[in-house]
Amino acid sequence: MLYWLIDVSDNTSVFNPFRYISFQFRYISFRTAGALITALVFFVLFRPAMINLLLRRPGENQAIHPDGVSSQPIIQVGTLTMGGVTLVLSALASTVLWANLHNPYIWIVLGVTIGFGLVGFCGDDVGATGHGGSGLRVRTRVLIETVIAVAAWVAFVEAGRAPLTTSLVFPIFTGRVLDLRWLSLPFSAFIVVAAAHTVKSAGGLGWPVIVLATIVTASLGTTAYLAGNLVFADYFQVHYVGGAGELTVLCGALVGAGLGFLWFRAPPLGDTGALALGALLGTLAVATKQEFVFAVFGASLVLLRV
Repeated sequence: MLYWLIDVSDNTSVFNPFRYISFQFRYISFRTAGALITALVFFVLFRPAMINLLLRRPGENQAIHPDGVSSQPIIQVGTLTMGGVTLVLSALASTVLWANLHNPYIWIVLGVTIGFGLVGFCGDDVGATGHGGSGLRVRTRVLIETVIAVAAWVAFVEAGRAPLTTSLVFPIFTGRVLDLRWLSLPFSAFIVVAAAHTVKSAGGLGWPVIVLATIVTASLGTTAYLAGNLVFADYFQVHYVGGAGELTVLCGALVGAGLGFLWFRAPPLGDTGALALGALLGTLAVATKQEFVFAVFGASLVLLRV
């Protein structure tokens, strides 16, 4: 939203004292730093209110079992199971505030994040209030998530340039690009859904997941910045993805929220935060054509649970 100050400043014919300040909003690096700080501030400010809200929910203080079975819980009774809600909301609010909302990539990633978050919220909400079962069935969840991932793929194809949008990029061999054509649809959908459930499976671990997620987000944000700039993409031998540079602002907001999460040693993510965070990272990997690199993150999460 703050990016619109540029349009207001450019359309003002008289002397505008804010013109020199608003000019800084043209730079992605400036807005990324602003998004990072803002998300951190949002997390600090709204964390107490979110905790008070969740504490009023009946059944919210429940134990989490590692695989949904009645074994020794890894999180003791009294721990909030929706700790990731504040993290995701802080990152999204900061992104909306600092990003260029004319960029389609921003809306695609935000849409996927919100969609998966709502799916996870159904599980958290029903499980917390005790109104029968543990939320949506697994098949229903996966079906809804797949539909969201497919819609994101279609949007990426429309927003990007062929054949890169449907191609698989090999990180070591820069010049090697395999055009999957329609096969890229199930492949991209699998990346997003698998990323969401990988983070969900390790979400009970809390802060170790956020440490890895923050590192991966910073890496994807750097890649998005380079890929979105034609000169940098050519110099660093990264495939140019026009418009993807704006995703750096979103990555900065997520890093800021993650730092706030780590500072307070916040409780486990819960389905809402875990699914939203995983889907966000998976969508970023698809948008920046870093699917292979992102697989390292998934493998690291699996090792955490071993």
